[in-house]
Amino acid sequence: MAKKETKEEVQDVVVAEATVETPEQPVSEAPKKEISLKEKDPAAFLKDFNWHNYQEGIDPIDDGKLEEFEKLVADNFVDTLDDEVVDGEVVFITDRDAIIDINAKSEGVISLNEFRYNPGLKVGDKVEVLIDVREDSTGQLILSHRKARTIKAWERVNKAHDEGTIVNGFVKCRTKGGMIVDVFGIEAFLPGSQIDVKPIRDYDVYVDKTMEFKVVKINHEFKNVVVSHKALIEADIEEQKKIKTALVIMATKFGTYEIL
Repeated sequence: MAKKETKEEVQDVVVAEATVETPEQPVSEAPKKEISLKEKDPAAFLKDFNWHNYQEGIDPIDDGKLEEFEKLVADNFVDTLDDEVVDGEVVFITDRDAIIDINAKSEGVISLNEFRYNPGLKVGDKVEVLIDVREDSTGQLILSHRKARTIKAWERVNKAHDEGTIVNGFVKCRTKGGMIVDVFGIEAFLPGSQIDVKPIRDYDVYVDKTMEFKVVKINHEFKNVVVSHKALIEADIEEQKKIKTALVIMATKFGTYEIL
């Protein structure tokens, strides 16, 4: 009958087997991971990405790669809102349009008609733009410089009204009861009674002149702005009265008008 091994003898055999030296196996180097263009240069990858094939489903992308791609777009391009004015750069000019880069996934187009006030527009100029159409029928981003200027103009007019600051305006023409004045690109109404402290008989002498005004009223519902040049004259007259009053008080006190 075979001898039954004790618990201690079994443990000694296991320890002995574990300590047996095994020949060293050569360590193989892990293959170097090839760096993709997407990882090496995200901007170049996004620039060369075939948007048409992607949108048409010609190049299917699995969910994991799609999430990675969307993150890449979010990290490299600005998020543009339809009601947000952003700065863009003119990168190309055709005979009809200006191509604007706003750091979005595609460049935008603005008709040169919107830059008639700036005939010297050139490549490299910075311009304020608004997203007019995010994508037209051809997938093109349509921008508007005129709308962006209007939004900024209203911001400046509102600020001038709230803070009571003086603005410059260009008198464009006569109209019934007053004049039309260009203020920050917005047509404001200058009532005849607000031109001067004295009655005005000939309005034409003010046409094509740049003058200082104060924004006295804004109707936000009808987008109307009323300005006054008379308010500035009255404020100046009031200031002169205060100075004269102060001089009289000091002269009475010191017995002379020669006050240093």
